[in-house]
Amino acid sequence: MATMTETTAPAPTRDRRGPATGLRRFVFHLLLTVAAMVMIYPLLWMLSASFKPLDEIFTDPGLFPNTWEWSNYAEGWTALPHPFETYIWNSMVIVAGSIVGNLVSCSMAAYAFARLRFPLRGMLFAVMLGTIMLPIHVVIIPQYILFNNLGWVDTFWPLIVPKLLATDAFFVFLMVQFIRGLPRELDEAASIDGCGYWGTYLRIIMPLCMPALATTAIFTFIWTWNDFYSQLIYLRDVDLQTVPLALRLFMDSTGTTNWGALFAMSIVALGPIFGFFLAGQRYLVRGIATTGIK
Repeated sequence: MATMTETTAPAPTRDRRGPATGLRRFVFHLLLTVAAMVMIYPLLWMLSASFKPLDEIFTDPGLFPNTWEWSNYAEGWTALPHPFETYIWNSMVIVAGSIVGNLVSCSMAAYAFARLRFPLRGMLFAVMLGTIMLPIHVVIIPQYILFNNLGWVDTFWPLIVPKLLATDAFFVFLMVQFIRGLPRELDEAASIDGCGYWGTYLRIIMPLCMPALATTAIFTFIWTWNDFYSQLIYLRDVDLQTVPLALRLFMDSTGTTNWGALFAMSIVALGPIFGFFLAGQRYLVRGIATTGIK
C-alpha cells in the first residue's frame, strides 16, 4: 500500500502590529513634523518678510503679508553701489576656485595617507587631524601678514590659494576614511596592468570616490558661500565684495536699514545653496553613510 505524504500549506502570517503600534508611529511622525516646522519657521518668516512693507515686518508676526510689497526684490537688487549680480559673481568665483582646490589637493593628500607608505606617515596624519581643533583666529594674523607681504590683500587669492594646499583637514580625513574602505585588490590589479601611483589615483581611486568628492564639494560650497569673517578681512574693495559682505551693506547704523530689501536679497542668496545641495543630495547621503565602513 503506497503511502502518501501530505503537504500542508504554510499558515498565513498575520500582521502583529496592533492599534497601539500604529498610534505610536502616528505620534512619532506628528512630533517630527512639529519639530520640522519649528526649525523651518525662521526661514518661512524671512521669506514672508521679504514681501512685506517696512512698517509691517516687525509689527505683524503672521506669515502671510497683508500687503504684498514686490518691489523689495527690485529695490534690493539695485540698492547697493553695484547690482547684486556683481556680488553673486564674486562669490561664485571664490566658491569655484575653493571647490576645485579642495577636490584636487584633499584627494591627493588622502590618497597618500590611505595608500602610500612613507616615513612619519602616522605622525603627520595625527598632526593633520590636530589642525581641525585649531581656531581660525589663531592663524588669521600670520596669514594676513603673509598675504599682505605678497600683495594679495584686496584680491581673491588669499581665499583660493590655501584650498590648493589641502588646508581643510576635515575633507582630507573624510576622503582617507572613504579610500580605506576600498579593496586594495583594485590597486594590485591596476599595478599588474601597468598603472603607477598616478594611474591608480586617476583611474581607480577617483572614480570610486565620487560620493566623498560630492560631499566635499557640497560642504565647500556652503561654507565658502556663507563665509563672512575671512572675506571681510581680505576684501576691502567694494568691487570685490561677496554676497555676505553685500548683505551687511544693507544695515545702516543710523537706523534707516532697508529690512525689506535685506530679507529679499537674503532669499536670493539662499537660492544657489539650495540648488547645489539638491543637485548633489544623493551623493552627499552616500558619501556620509559609507565613510569609515570597512
